[in-house]
Amino acid sequence: LQNTTTTKQILFCTLSYKVDHPQVPVQTKTYHTMIANRSKMSTKRKFIADGVFYAELNELLTRELAEDGYAGVEVRPTPLRTEIIIRATRTQNVLGEKGQRIRELTSVVQKRFDFEDNAVELFCERVNNRGLCAQAQAESLKYKLLGGLAVRRACYGVVRFVMEASAKGCEVIVSGKLRGQRAKAMKFGDGYMIKTGNAGQLYTDTAVRHVMMRQGVIGIRVSIFLPHDPEGKNGPSIPLDDVVTILEPKEEPSPETLIRQQQEAEADRLAASQPTALPEAPLEEAAGGEF
Repeated sequence: LQNTTTTKQILFCTLSYKVDHPQVPVQTKTYHTMIANRSKMSTKRKFIADGVFYAELNELLTRELAEDGYAGVEVRPTPLRTEIIIRATRTQNVLGEKGQRIRELTSVVQKRFDFEDNAVELFCERVNNRGLCAQAQAESLKYKLLGGLAVRRACYGVVRFVMEASAKGCEVIVSGKLRGQRAKAMKFGDGYMIKTGNAGQLYTDTAVRHVMMRQGVIGIRVSIFLPHDPEGKNGPSIPLDDVVTILEPKEEPSPETLIRQQQEAEADRLAASQPTALPEAPLEEAAGGEF
């Protein structure tokens, strides 16, 4: 294998070689088979197995569901089974007719990673706002370029669509042999974009795609700066660090009102400090009533 071969390609080659040559023993403790028994391994191996599993699963779904608006995957291990949630813009195409396609994907994942029966289940979730999903916009731009649309027109269309979807900012970078034999990079952007610090990691959604054009490979990078959403649906619920909220000051009473309140309080204090005079008894009671 060449040095450029990735871990996912090595795992695919291992499986295909095992199918073609069943008599050749293959290592049983590879990371793609250990994901089914992740509860029985050390912490270090568990992290590596989870990473390899997610990388290969994401690559499989990216190639298989590219035309259906694939927008990412989430793996949720539970004590009973492993749940895989596929996010896409066209959920009906992912499910297939009467759920046939999602069952086929479940069978492929189960056989590939040596899961037991009913130990893994795939679900499909619709993307609420595809204008704020970088992966969906990168796939859209990819198929626009494959369809022969001009680079500038395609990129400006994506930027405008993203900004109309209430995004704070958007940036599209296209590099490769765009026109002629000389490779170059073009950058299209609009709005506000933070690339460094915690805000760059929390608020920026980035996706990269490779377009196999006739003249060569063109690289696409779409970055979307998400808006602040207190509910956490369209964007992060944590506000930016440099956003300052100025509260309205409380109403202060006028000086005349303060002086009058002080005088009333002083009068009440003096009245409370003076001794109370006892009431005098009637004259008949004082003389004993003998008149």
